[in-house]
Amino acid sequence: MSSPQEPAPKKAPEPSGVDLARVALRAAKEQARARGDAAQQKKQARRGGLRSGARADGRDPMALGSAINRLLSERGWEAPAAVGGVMGRWPEIVGEDVAKHCEPERYDEDERVLVVRCDSTAWATNLRLLAPTLVARLNEDLGHGAVRIIKVQGPGGPARRYGPLRAPGSTGPGDTYG
Repeated sequence: MSSPQEPAPKKAPEPSGVDLARVALRAAKEQARARGDAAQQKKQARRGGLRSGARADGRDPMALGSAINRLLSERGWEAPAAVGGVMGRWPEIVGEDVAKHCEPERYDEDERVLVVRCDSTAWATNLRLLAPTLVARLNEDLGHGAVRIIKVQGPGGPARRYGPLRAPGSTGPGDTYG
């Protein structure tokens, strides 16, 4: 039994309709591909075995871009790959001035939260004010709902030192930073 001070255990999010549809579509494509491959093998066996010909078939090499796109879609990595591309284009999206002081750290795909760290509390405050605009801009680029919240973090302060000169009740450098 949990006490009032303890947070409730975090439940795994239920897959949404879009996620379930993706999984079902992927399974249907794999089944269709398997049926097609079996039919192709039967046809080739009737003709006297495997032959190389002038027409493209399943044995031909695949272009690298096509192979990567297929891998991304089969594994369901479209959203993380798209967000990774956004992190690489961060200065283009937010502008050079903001990009000098704020950089994206990580993206939580389950919660759809982008974590951004700023080099000063002033820039963190500024980015918190710009967050709704940035969420809208990112969702235009990535697709609706890809980023739900931008979580802005201030600078990390120096490590705390506990020693003889520490004032009672002081939070150390946390009084100044973030």
